[in-house]
Parts: sequence; C-alpha cells; structure tokens
Amino acid sequence: MSARSARRAVLFDFGGVLTSSVLDGFAAFGRDECGDETLPMRLFAEDPTARQLLVDHEEGRLGHDPFEAGLAERLRAQGVEVETEGLIGRMQARLVRDEAMVELVASLREDGVPVGLVSNSLGRDCYAGFDLPTMFDAVTISGQEGVRKPSRRLYEIGCERLGVAPHEAVMVDDLAQNIVAAERLGMAGVVHREAEETAAQLSQLLEVGARRTSTVQ
Repeated sequence: MSARSARRAVLFDFGGVLTSSVLDGFAAFGRDECGDETLPMRLFAEDPTARQLLVDHEEGRLGHDPFEAGLAERLRAQGVEVETEGLIGRMQARLVRDEAMVELVASLREDGVPVGLVSNSLGRDCYAGFDLPTMFDAVTISGQEGVRKPSRRLYEIGCERLGVAPHEAVMVDDLAQNIVAAERLGMAGVVHREAEETAAQLSQLLEVGARRTSTVQ
C-alpha cells in the first residue's frame, strides 16, 4: 500500500453493518406479515410512490407516523393488510446488534483512527441501544442533513466532520451501490459482509494499521 493510496479514517454505515442484515430482516418481515419475503424491497424498488415515501422520510421531509401510514397504504394496494402503528418497528424487529463490528469500531478508535457514522435513517427508534456520540468521533444522519446516500453530499459532510478529505477515508457499507458512490468521490470502499473480512480489508487500506482489526472474530 503506497503512502499516496493509504487512508487514515473510516466511515461506517449503520443498518447491515453495525447490525445484522437489513435485507434479511425485511425479507423475514415480508414472509411473516406479507406472505412474500420479496415484497418490501420490491415495493421500494419498483413502486414510485413507495420509493418517494422512503426518500422523503430518509431525508427528513416526512415524519415517522406519516411514513408508516403511507407505507401501509402501499402494502394494502398490493393486497396485504397490515397494522399501521408500529410498522417500522416490526420491519426492524429482527435486526440485532453485531457485537464484533461494534468492537471493531472501538478498536480502530483506540488505535487513533478517526471513525464516523454515515447513515440513512429509518424511523424514530432505529438507533436505539447504540450510544452513537460515544462510539464515533462524528455522526452524520440523513434525516438531520436533508440528503441521503448515495448522494455525494452526505459522504462529504461525514468526511468534513472527521476533518479528512474523501481521498483519506474509507466507507464501509453493506450496499454495493453506496460504495460505488463513495468511490466516485475518491473514497476507498469496503462492501461489508462479516466483521472478520471487513477488519482484514481495513487493515490493508489504513495507513495506521489498527493493532486489533485483523483479529476481530
């Protein structure tokens, strides 16, 4: 790794990185409540109204309750009757904290590597159980900034808050399209699948090797 290409800071996504897979969680919700595990993600991908609801919510223009109501209506349009209240919570109920990734973030920070969160928010309680200001040097959340990934502006804000340029930073995200967008800005990218693999990739990318990243299990 050349001095020119080495990185000195890491930005992490939240859902699917610090937690178990969001896609798997939504699929389980679809199977259990909708009778079709593909429906939630298919709705966001293919239904223009549902997609706009998600964009407006993640960018802070649409609150928790109106988003739940709108999404429930779109599910009903697909022939699926769901309880509106608590819908987001039920979609996220199967997500569990990934302790190995939380440990990785802590170990990087202890080794002097600036760490930040760059996350598209979903619902009022999606970060419950995580003390984000304690875990990270900087926190950037889409609903507070009015812009969402994969917009380059959210990555820029995350880098600015860490005091680094994009070419000095690594983005860790479970969605490949978000990594592609980060790389277009000059960041290095890691598509997260499991903690040990992510730790190994970071140990190769960072100019200051974190002493414990390669041993995270």
